[in-house]
Amino acid sequence: MLASPAIRRFAALPLFVVAVALVATVGSLASANASSDYLALAKPGWAPPAWLFGPVWTLLYGMIAVAGWMVWRVRGWTPALGVYAVQLVLNAAWTPLFFAAGQYGLAFGGIVLLWLAIIVNVVAFWRLRRSAALLLMPYLLWVSFAAALNAAIWQLN
Repeated sequence: MLASPAIRRFAALPLFVVAVALVATVGSLASANASSDYLALAKPGWAPPAWLFGPVWTLLYGMIAVAGWMVWRVRGWTPALGVYAVQLVLNAAWTPLFFAAGQYGLAFGGIVLLWLAIIVNVVAFWRLRRSAALLLMPYLLWVSFAAALNAAIWQLN
């Protein structure tokens, strides 16, 4: 018996959720002491409170997973999803560099690469499914803000 079109349409969504959850897990493991570490850093006056990062990233990760799944539904695996995978790897790499290793300069280089990868990802998704590209825009904005914050912390510490 073949699965209904609705079931087939949603079958890959859990895979995208798991992939993004793995990225989030790497980040959470690398930032186990992030709240206290973040509080101890010299930060600019515009730095957000530590409690804000968890809810923001939870929402963003959900949007990232849905965006990837939406593009997969259009054509299956494409080069656009290759870029998507690259930005996920770069996302996973930033937290260990910043929090676990305390390498603020290296982390800044990593977040700049992540920012560029997200831009390429948005452009690639735009060509296939504009709504998926739009789902990545808050992520791009947040990473832009995070890059500025990373640079400021690097300079102050």
